[in-house]
Amino acid sequence: MTATPETAPARPRFADTLAVYLKPRVLIVLFLGFSAGLPLALSGSTLLVWMREAGVDLGIIGLFALVGTPYTIKFLWAPIVDALDVPLLAPLLGRRRGWLVFSQLLLIAAIAFLAFCDPVASPWWVAFGALLVATASATQDIVIDAFRIESLNESEQAAGMASYVAAYRIGMLASTAGALFLVSGFEGLGFGKEAAWSAGYLAMAALVVIGIATALIATEPEKSTTAAIEHAAHARENPLVRVATAAYASFADFLTRDMAIVVLVFVVLYKFCDAFAGAMTAPFVIDLGFSRNDYAAIVKGVGLAATLIGGFAGGALARAYPLVTSLWIGAFLQMASNLVFTWQALVGVNLWALTVTIIVENFTGAIGTVIFIAYLSALCNNPLHTATQYALLTALAAVGRTYLSAGAGFVAERTGWPIFFVISALTALPSLVLLVWLQQRGHFKTLVKPSTVALSARITSVTAGACTRETSASIDRSSGPMPSSGERVPPNT
Repeated sequence: MTATPETAPARPRFADTLAVYLKPRVLIVLFLGFSAGLPLALSGSTLLVWMREAGVDLGIIGLFALVGTPYTIKFLWAPIVDALDVPLLAPLLGRRRGWLVFSQLLLIAAIAFLAFCDPVASPWWVAFGALLVATASATQDIVIDAFRIESLNESEQAAGMASYVAAYRIGMLASTAGALFLVSGFEGLGFGKEAAWSAGYLAMAALVVIGIATALIATEPEKSTTAAIEHAAHARENPLVRVATAAYASFADFLTRDMAIVVLVFVVLYKFCDAFAGAMTAPFVIDLGFSRNDYAAIVKGVGLAATLIGGFAGGALARAYPLVTSLWIGAFLQMASNLVFTWQALVGVNLWALTVTIIVENFTGAIGTVIFIAYLSALCNNPLHTATQYALLTALAAVGRTYLSAGAGFVAERTGWPIFFVISALTALPSLVLLVWLQQRGHFKTLVKPSTVALSARITSVTAGACTRETSASIDRSSGPMPSSGERVPPNT
């Protein structure tokens, strides 16, 4: 509900605004943000660079978008994390911290397994390892989301989200630019190429210990105690049945709305053009002739600043214009950014041109993502089912990135890079047709625009790779990690 002049809270002083970032709960969320951002590229863009350097063909690389499936379907087991406790760990640490440590231990094991796979000799074992990393990472996302929401009070949510996103981006940089530089460093020490990649991935697995240490230092949220009492009161009931009943009610509530199916298809397609091009950006940069370090420095360095600025620009647009107008702006900007890659393909190896291309793509992609998040938030208007419905919507939004873009490599092989990016821009047309259809039938008039406070928290979340990695969420927060920031990192965003 939008605050009225009578109910609007007093504006905090500047000193109070800064002080909230130093509160222990907010600092804990900051370090968990690093742990959440670290694994995404290890089964995505960094892995694709490793495979392309090893000589794996583009068709196989494109199919690796499918390893992002756990990010798409994590809403299926999110209720299990709420309903069940991890044996041994839960009695020692509590229900949320027990799940945190458990998911992080799984993550270390999965990354270490992937480190010893050979992309050329056993690409399907690589796929299996990447799938394990994505599954453990998606589970960690679910737990961190719940922990953050339950730990922070309302006045801390925006600061917590901002801290989380900043650290999330640092985690992503560590597993992209950091991992690539590290591999180059190991090669400089005399490691063979495959050994250098294995050592780089083992170093990334070691960094997950930061998340484990954070979980051990943190305190269990007070709301977990309340939930534990509730579980004890219903100890004789089957928790899976309770979870299934709640999930059914959430889905039924949404699907009985007007134009529900069309809305869901629109959610799938709105970011599709961005995802289709994004699935091939890393191989494109390598194929064009740029070095691994060029990719790390420009795509992951300059792109970060462009994404941060674009996220706040998208928030300003979402506040200044009606929701449907903002969606139109975001859609056209995303189409235009894909055409910039066509220009880059024609220019060839030129560092300044690549810098401009990445700045434009990350800036416009972030704008589109934050506007899209505002739309998804407006769809979740039933406070009884916000978390489950938002998880479902973000999972559907990831379908375009994970499944529909799986054939992008075959298209690129057949057409060449310039035509491929033109085709990727044209993939936005179906979503524009649906946008016209929904607008003409008054769909957007039925939606309440998110409040300024809630939207501000979501604006920051864009820079995390937001559309791809957003998980179950309350209406007061934005994951990340939703799946994709403007950055071309399969599986984001």
